[in-house]
Amino acid sequence: MLSVKDLHASYGSIKALHGIDLEVNEGELVALLGTNGAGKSTTLKAISGVLRPVVGSVRFADEEIANKKPEAIVKKGISLVPEGREIFTSLTVAENLRLGAFSSYQRSRYQKDLEEMFALFPILEERLNQPGGQLSGGEQQQLAIARALMSHPKLIMLDEPSLGLSPALVDQIFELVSALRDRGSTVLLVEQNAERALKIADRAYVLKNGRIKFSGSPQQLESELDLASVYFGGEEGKGEVTV
Repeated sequence: MLSVKDLHASYGSIKALHGIDLEVNEGELVALLGTNGAGKSTTLKAISGVLRPVVGSVRFADEEIANKKPEAIVKKGISLVPEGREIFTSLTVAENLRLGAFSSYQRSRYQKDLEEMFALFPILEERLNQPGGQLSGGEQQQLAIARALMSHPKLIMLDEPSLGLSPALVDQIFELVSALRDRGSTVLLVEQNAERALKIADRAYVLKNGRIKFSGSPQQLESELDLASVYFGGEEGKGEVTV
């Protein structure tokens, strides 16, 4: 479904990605792991068109989408839930959801889409007419995910969905991400919480300093890679997992 080849990206003169290769197959939940500054969010921004790649290919559903505008990429079927949620705090929950549907809005389907979101996120129905800024952190994260799902994405990318949440809410978010995969969604998940991400992922990539260092199944990564070394420095790996 998604194929990224030799992806390079920069912020001005600062090089952030150095030739990223990754793939996400239809129906998979793929985790992208690494420390702050490893290039995880930059990878998602480059895929979604928020950041223009310097070099490289991003193919989605057999079509090259590198350098397309973000709104065009959303229409192709990729939605990004950004780090920090970035909901419209002055708008109501209903208005946020309506904006999420802008690229695929059909009057005949809109109410059914809302009902599906309320089934997944019951709290949003209760908060429907409240401004997004009045929601708790966990509720805002649910709204951000629901807003992305309103565009009927073929691939949903989640950037640090558990960041800043209490342990109880972290549990809830990971249960939700698992539920998305179980309902047939294809998910690319960026997470610093490697242990939790590996419990629900089909495959995982580990980024370090803008490069893919390891890839494989969660079982391979847990048995062959010393994640503590990746996150905190030192010798890497009990044996490299082939990219």
